[in-house]
Amino acid sequence: MVDLLAVQPLDREVMEDIGLSWHTDRDGSSYIDSQLVRVSEAEAEAYYTAANALYDMYVEAAQRVIDEQLYVELGIPANLVKQIEDSWDNDDLHLYGRFDLAGGLDGLPIKLIEFNADTPTSLYETAIVQWALLKANAMDESRQFNNLHEMLKENYHRLVTGDDPPTAFAARYAQQKLLFSSASGLPEDEQTVRYLQHVAHEAGWYTDFCYLHEAGFSDDGVFNKDAQLADFWFKLFPWEDIAADELELTRLLGRVASGGRTRIINPAYTLLFQSKGIMKVLYDLYPDSPYLLPTDFAPLDGVEQVHKKLFGREGANLQLLGRDGSVLSQTDGPYAHHKGVYQERARFAQDAGGDNYQAGVFYVWEACGLGFRRGGAILDDMSKFVGHVVV
Repeated sequence: MVDLLAVQPLDREVMEDIGLSWHTDRDGSSYIDSQLVRVSEAEAEAYYTAANALYDMYVEAAQRVIDEQLYVELGIPANLVKQIEDSWDNDDLHLYGRFDLAGGLDGLPIKLIEFNADTPTSLYETAIVQWALLKANAMDESRQFNNLHEMLKENYHRLVTGDDPPTAFAARYAQQKLLFSSASGLPEDEQTVRYLQHVAHEAGWYTDFCYLHEAGFSDDGVFNKDAQLADFWFKLFPWEDIAADELELTRLLGRVASGGRTRIINPAYTLLFQSKGIMKVLYDLYPDSPYLLPTDFAPLDGVEQVHKKLFGREGANLQLLGRDGSVLSQTDGPYAHHKGVYQERARFAQDAGGDNYQAGVFYVWEACGLGFRRGGAILDDMSKFVGHVVV
């Protein structure tokens, strides 16, 4: 059973003050749980080790996809293949991603659920909100597996230092411009992006923000509202949606990637990691890995399993299937048009009420931040964010 510590919740006014405007779910309940998961140092170390090992495995799997041209199997839009391969060959920096993991608590083995590599959220909750929870309860805020803020600053330096130490970042690079964009009308996405902008500013960059519809594009690159060219552009918008809905923009961004002056983060190759189809490639490469669940494009024989879409979010369009293939539970959503993948059902650590706990481990050059989601058999958009404390 998950070891929980009840704490005094953050006041809604406090959450508003720190920028968490999405603190209340549509049923009126708090999105931020008033308990913390007690995590031992050994459990925190195990999450760290697992995420680092999994990232290396993802790199090998992506190389297999590129070498064997497995794009159709992964549902990768054809109009993004060249950008994916160019960004991979250029070794463009992957700024950050989040592994979703089952287990790791109560003696259960850690198992990969998926990797949110392109547009992961819960960044703000992990880096700021759970730290604020400890501070508000007069607890030692350093007692977390959470150096996410510091690692993001280092990765911003790596945008220009590459493989050299991030300390090689010089003041002259502050003259380069890093533009951040999110879709308008989505407070969680916007706050996530503005937090990323804040960290980049702390790291010494000249930064700006504009909504996606305000950005300008040409073969030279991406421009802010004042027609200033950005050296780097971060967009919190899925690559697969750009490819499907913005055909001319996709072609234009391809020309920018091959000959323009703006580099895009997260790079296009992160779509390979984002596709849940790559977990089939992972399992083919590493069938004996303790972190992987059997995964295939066809139904698995004789086991409970999860049928999930190659591209989908927050538990939408997901089915839990019994050993005989019967549907135990399912959700609707906007991703029905995508192909699916079958993954053996994992065991999640649970609390006394039977809710499941899924770990989210952020990866920024290395594993660097832990948070949890609590919910039912299918973790959907009503699941709660749960902070942690290392004991």
